[in-house]
Amino acid sequence: MRKSHPVRRAVLAGAATVSGIVLLLSLKPASDPGSAQAAGQAPPAAAGQAPQGGVNGAVTGDAAQTQYGAVQVRLTMNNGKITQAEAVQAPKGGRSDQITASSVPRLNQAAVAAQSAEIDAVSGATYTSAGYKKSLQSALDKAKASAGPPQGSGTAQTLTGDVAQTQYGPVQVRVTVAGGKITKAEAVQAPKGGRSDQVTSSSVPRLNQAAVAAGNADIDAVSGATYTSAGYKKSLQSALDKAPAGGGSSQGAGSGSGGGQAAGSDGGQAATRTLTGSVAQTQYGPVQVRVTVAGGKITKAEAVQAPKGGRSDQVTSSSVPRLNQAAVAAGNAQIDAVSGATYTSAGYKQSLQSALDQAGG
Repeated sequence: MRKSHPVRRAVLAGAATVSGIVLLLSLKPASDPGSAQAAGQAPPAAAGQAPQGGVNGAVTGDAAQTQYGAVQVRLTMNNGKITQAEAVQAPKGGRSDQITASSVPRLNQAAVAAQSAEIDAVSGATYTSAGYKKSLQSALDKAKASAGPPQGSGTAQTLTGDVAQTQYGPVQVRVTVAGGKITKAEAVQAPKGGRSDQVTSSSVPRLNQAAVAAGNADIDAVSGATYTSAGYKKSLQSALDKAPAGGGSSQGAGSGSGGGQAAGSDGGQAATRTLTGSVAQTQYGPVQVRVTVAGGKITKAEAVQAPKGGRSDQVTSSSVPRLNQAAVAAGNAQIDAVSGATYTSAGYKQSLQSALDQAGG
C-alpha cells in the first residue's frame, strides 16, 4: 500500500485551514446586536414604555384596588426616563406586611430597569404585582399625556380617566383626542356579572358614541343605566382634565365655575389648566381634589369627593373649605392638617399632590 507523501499532507491541511477561515469570515451571526443599529433601525419600544421628550418631576398613578388592598405607584422622571419608582400605597396588615416588604422593593427596581410596565410578577405576590403594574401603567399614561404627542406623530393623545366607583362596579374611560376633538372613547372598565353584563353591553357603546359626538363630558345618561352613565361621565371628565396645556382637549361638563374646562380652550387663558387628582381612600371615605392652575399657581381648589354621612358631614363641611384655602395660599400640597380632621386632611393632601403631579409640579 502506497504511503501518502508528507509534503502532500501538509499542503492539503493548509488548504483546508485557509478555506475554513474564509468561510467563517463570510458568515454573520444571526443575532448581531449591532445589525439593526447599523442599518439605521431602532429596536421596537416595549408597550407602556416610559415616554421620551423632557418629562420631569413626579407622576402618581391611579390607585389599583386588589384583593388585599390598594396599590399606588409614584414615579420620579428625568427627561422622560424613570429614575425612581415607589409604592405610596400597598397592602398592609397581617401577612400582607411581609409580602409588601419583600415584593415592593423588587417591583420598584424592575420598573426602573424596564422603563415600562412590562415587568414580571414577584413570586408569592401575584395580586400586589398586578396592582403595581396597573398603577405603574396609569402613571406612564399620565406622563405621556403631560409630555404631549411625540414629535412627528401628529396631535393625537390617549388619556385614561380615573376609576369611578359605582353601586354596581367600577367604570373607567379612555379617550383619544386629536385636533381638539375626541376621536375615540372606550370603557376600559365597566360593571359586569349578572344583569350588569346586559346593561353594560347596551349602554357603553352609546356612551362612547355620545362622548365623541359631544366632544366633552356633558352627555345624557342612558335610560336604564343611570349608575353606569354617571360613572362613565365622571371618568370621562377626569380623562379630559388630564389633557396638557395647549393640547386642545375638549371642554368638559359645564359648571358655574368653569371647572370642567380643559386647558387651552379659552384663547385668553391659554395657561389655565384644570387637574383632578386620584381618589385617596381614607378610613371615613374617599377624598378627591380638583385644582385650577394658571401661571404656575393654584387659583382654585375644591374637593369633588369627601367623606359623608353622620359625623363626617360636619367634619367635611368644616375642614374642606379651610383645606381649599390652604392649597391656594401655599401653591402646593405642603399644607397643615385641619385639627379634628386628620384623615380627611391626609386624603386631601394625597389627592392634591396627585393633581399637581399631572401638571409636572
